[in-house]
Amino acid sequence: MGSARLYAAVAAGGFRRYATYRVATAAGVFTNTVFGLILVYTYLALWDERPHLGGYDQAQAVTYVWLGQALFATLAIQGGGFETELMERIRTGEVAIDLYRPADLQAWWLAGDLGRALFQLLGRGVLPFVFGALFFPTALPHDPVIWLAFAVTIALAMVVSYGIRFLVALSGFWLMDGTGAVQVLMVTGMFFSGMALPLNAFPDPLGDIVTLLPWSALLQMPADVLMGRTDPLPAFAFQAGWAVVLLAVGRLVQRAATRRVVVQGG
Repeated sequence: MGSARLYAAVAAGGFRRYATYRVATAAGVFTNTVFGLILVYTYLALWDERPHLGGYDQAQAVTYVWLGQALFATLAIQGGGFETELMERIRTGEVAIDLYRPADLQAWWLAGDLGRALFQLLGRGVLPFVFGALFFPTALPHDPVIWLAFAVTIALAMVVSYGIRFLVALSGFWLMDGTGAVQVLMVTGMFFSGMALPLNAFPDPLGDIVTLLPWSALLQMPADVLMGRTDPLPAFAFQAGWAVVLLAVGRLVQRAATRRVVVQGG
């Protein structure tokens, strides 16, 4: 019970921390809305030429765009979450302080990142999504059960996203400079998550491959659940499976990495 309260407090602290950046949040809402408009008109032109590309009609393609803008910062798809801070703490040696805390390193940063993600969803993600739904034809469900299932996919996507970025952050134990790892995270996040183009629109066999990777749990899976293109239970299983795998690998890498930490005097 005490541990649950501790991590809940860390998550609340992560939420409050990002809530203080009001100007940056407003700028993020504006940026996501503008990029959403650019992508929507690009998608509309593309779907005029290729109707039902990837099995989507135009309304579904538009919905996909605005969902991507809502989840871009929420899931830190191109980075921008805790990972740069943790990598810096590893570089300077301050991570030793984290290891002395009466809390698990992986769970501590997970709790804080979940708080950040929740704020980004509410503070930066909802408004562009609502704007898109009001001014463009979208394929949104009326069944509250589907919305509930969609919420579950978002929660699982947050954990999968964290798992990917935690592994990237831990690479700082072996790399002199984490800039390259962060840049790889940006490229892979943009391409493999489907932010640029829905994964089901990729040509075979590439499309079959990318839909099996963990990045597809971030955007493609929630989008397909929301638009009724896939059953929720298989989507939950896919996302939860990757969450377990990534957290387990992160745990193993953490154990290996912390053996490299030497603290003066102990």
